[in-house]
This record gives sequence, C-alpha cells and structure tokens, in this order.
Amino acid sequence: MRLNRIGVEWLQIFSNRYRLFPFTKSYCTHLQPVGKEKVYITTPIFYVNAAPHIGHLYTALLADAVARFHTLHGKEVIFSTGTDEHGLKIQTSAAKHNKSPELYCDEISAKFKTLFDRSGVSYSYFIRTTDETHTKAVENLWTTLVKKGYIYKGKYEGWYSISDEEFLSEDEVCDQKKESGEIQKVSVSSGQPVVWMSEENYMFRLTSFKAQLIKWLNTGVVYPEEKRSQVDLALRNLQDLSVSRSSSRLSWGIPVPGDSSQTIYVWLDALMNYLTVAGYPGHLQNWPPDIQIVGQDILKFHAIYWPAFLLGADLDLPKQIVCHAHWTVDGYKMSKSRGNVVDPEERMNRLTETGFRYFLLRSGTVFTNCNYNDDVAKDIINAEIVNTYLNLLSRTSSKSINKQAIFPAFDGEAFQSFFTEEERDMFNSLSDLIEICNNHYKGFLCHKVSEAIFEYLRWSNKLFNDHEPWQLCKDPINESHVRCLLHLNMETLRVCSILLQPLIPDIANQVLDRLGIREGHRLIKHCEERRQSHRDRDHLLIVQKNYIMQRIK
Repeated sequence: MRLNRIGVEWLQIFSNRYRLFPFTKSYCTHLQPVGKEKVYITTPIFYVNAAPHIGHLYTALLADAVARFHTLHGKEVIFSTGTDEHGLKIQTSAAKHNKSPELYCDEISAKFKTLFDRSGVSYSYFIRTTDETHTKAVENLWTTLVKKGYIYKGKYEGWYSISDEEFLSEDEVCDQKKESGEIQKVSVSSGQPVVWMSEENYMFRLTSFKAQLIKWLNTGVVYPEEKRSQVDLALRNLQDLSVSRSSSRLSWGIPVPGDSSQTIYVWLDALMNYLTVAGYPGHLQNWPPDIQIVGQDILKFHAIYWPAFLLGADLDLPKQIVCHAHWTVDGYKMSKSRGNVVDPEERMNRLTETGFRYFLLRSGTVFTNCNYNDDVAKDIINAEIVNTYLNLLSRTSSKSINKQAIFPAFDGEAFQSFFTEEERDMFNSLSDLIEICNNHYKGFLCHKVSEAIFEYLRWSNKLFNDHEPWQLCKDPINESHVRCLLHLNMETLRVCSILLQPLIPDIANQVLDRLGIREGHRLIKHCEERRQSHRDRDHLLIVQKNYIMQRIK
C-alpha cells in the first residue's frame, strides 16, 4: 500500500503576514469575547506507551473542530488535552526501551504535542499527569475520598488487563484459543489478555453510587445514545473498584498519601486531569465540563468511574460524554503484527496537514467504525479541496474574467434577468446552509457538515460552467451578467469558507483573506449579516502574486 509522492501545493498564498504550513494556533482566538459564555471541552489524555496513531489524532481533531465551532459563535472556549504518563504498561514499555520512565514519557508526550500542533489542534491546555500541579490535585482528591469514607483497605481478587489498565468481572472476560491451541482469558471488549490478581490494596465504594449513576445516565448524557448499552453492561456487574496497586509491582505512579507501599490506580490518577485544568483543589473555574470527547474503548471509565469519583467528592458531573467509533485500515483493525498502523506524521508528509486533517474529519463518525485507505484519502482531497473548493476561488479571481479583481456588489436586476428560477432559489437557500451546518456541528457530525457545504460548492462550480463567463466577457454588453455571476460564486465561497473554518481553518481563512473578508467578520453570525452588506457595494480582493493549485499526483 504505497502512495505516490505528493506534488500538491494547494492554493499557497505567500506574504510576510500569512503562512499556510505549519498550522498556526487558531485564527479565532483573538475573537474570543470577555464576559461571554464559556465552554469547557476536553479530550481524554492519551497514554504514552507508544507513539500516537490516527485514532488519537481523530479524537483531538474532532474536539478541535467542535471548539472552533463554538468560538465562531462568539463563545470563550477552554479546550484541554494532554498525556497520561503513569501505570504498569508505561513502566514496562520504558524498561523494554532501556529508558527511565521519565525520559520515555518526555519523548512520547512530545510526539503527541508536536502532532497536535502540526495538525492545528487549538488546545488551551496540554496537561501531563507527571506535572506537579496534577500530582497535588490527585493527592487532594484521594484524601477527600478517604475522609468521606469512600476509600477503604481491602483485598482484590479478579481479572486484570495490563494492556487496558482495567479490572474486569467474570462477565467481561472470555476464553480465546491461541494459534498454538492454548486457551487464554481475554477481555471481551478489547481482546487483550488478562491475568488473575489477588492482592491487598485500597478499594473505592463504587457500588454506593450505582443509583446516582443510573439517574445521571438517564438524562441522556452519553452521546450517541446507542453507546449507552456498553455502560449498562458494566453497571449490571458493578463491584467496588480497586484504586491502588502494590508499589512493589507498580512503582511508576503517584504514591498513596500516607502509605508509600501502595501506588494510586492509573485511571483515578488520569481522570483527575480535567479537575486539575479547572483549578482543583482551589477554586474551580469553568466547571463542570460541557463536552468530553472519548473513544468507545474508554467510555466505561468516563461514564462510570469518573462521575463516581466526582460524586464522592461532592462535585458537579459532566454535561455530555461524546463517544466516537474506532478507525480501521482497509477494513482491518490496526495492529503492529498486521503492519497496518498508520503513522499520522508520515501521512501528513504525503497528504499535507490540511489534507490529512480534512480527510479524518470528513470520513470519521461517532456512530460506526471509520476506515482509512490511502487511495480514498487522496481521491477525496483532490475532488473536494483542490478540484472543487480551491478551483472555484481560482476561477472567480482569474484576471481574464475578474479583470478588476473585485468582489462585486449584488445586482438584483441582473439576478432576475440572467439566472433561472432554480438557480435563484439555490442561491437564496444559502441562508439555510448556515442552520444545517450549525445543527450538524452540534451533533458532532463533521462528515455531514462537509457533505452539505460541498453540495453548494459543486453547484457554484456548475453555475460558473453553465454561464460560460469566458465567453460572456468578450462583449462589454455582458458586464452586468458576469459581475452578478462572480457575486454569486464569491458569496457562496465566503459563506462556505466561514462554515469550513472548524474543519480546515488555515485554508478556509486564506480563502477569506483572498476574498478581502476582514478577520473580525468571520463568525457564524457574519454569514448572514455580511450577505446584506455585500449586496451594496464592490470591494477589492486581496491580490497575491503567488498561488499554486495542483492535484495530488
């Protein structure tokens, strides 16, 4: 599976002020108002036992798209992500690489941060569980839960998945035959081997919160609703949770306060990161989280363990847990043994940062597993970003047709005279696209946003073809016809570019630059407001000498 070296340069606009790659942090941050509604959005923190893959990146990109969408509605967004750096799995991985856990975590965490920065993930906080502030927050929560009587010394006996860092009931494991014919116990959900554990440690009274958890879950907090079934299965088998490990087995973690013979369970440690970002144990800001985006493999931890810890500490619960599906490669689960793990850095080298970002957001869903294929990615980027979106900009700003390099004012008389009723209806329905995209973004349906926007962009390209402006502009008598056509095309580009900012922020903003749209007029509300002002007068395009648009070879 090999992709030809890409010769794509998109529409590259070079000036002293703007760069296309790498991504800038966010074009929207300067638009965040003071004293307006705040939205707290989180990704899970990512386990640093190995380098990041496309599943990690998709989670971060989905959260970033949602964060940018809320910013475009004039809200102040607090967006946190980071890395989970404690646990037996990391301790083991570091030893295999002949590195200290500290050095190993530093290296892998840096890879996540570099990937997210390169991909345009506009986080407010990048937290690491090895941060001193986080350690203090975890210790404080532990002490609080002990004082309230929710943590007690006991004996845990049961199955444990080292790979998943997860305790499992009998109903959550099954027998699996290995290639050698030997039978082994594995986790039903992940397929990872499990081991039987029996040790003295600290237990959390998880069962005490069952009724409250069910009541909270019944408010519809888990989205999509179909994912609720796996939470219900875990609730039926609910047991008190082991929240520590013997430090003789697990030394890489936060010691239990007052008992250095025990290390705090990695999931209690990791889940606390959202509180640490909010200022715990001091005054909590922006609490509780509005949107917490997770992969389906860790839904149980966020829909059961996490709210139970918060209930034990008398803290408000998250408003929404959004669970997305997995990514496969050519229909198969990613695995090192199959050799199909997709390296996002390498793919960005081939497809560009914008191209790869767009493909993941355009092809991923929260409902069903998503599939990655190199050829499909290349074809989609060519067909949609290059041949449809950027091609429309190139055509409307062509010097042979748009000789004055302007975004013409709307001409109602020409609109009625030269365009069919069907064409007029389609253009007038551009206002509907705003609400359609709003609803899709609210539903975390980036693929639907893309589908709706590109329906208009394809129509706009067809409109351009049908009216043949290269012929019309040969006769000055057709000037009003050409000007009106350019207005319809450019207005479609303007509205679509504003709505595309959460998906492809750098390219969308560069198109808006080219159209002469000021940075302060790129919020969702300006889609309609500016439509009215653009009807009244011409304005000049931002003319750049160098821009190149090429297909992926």
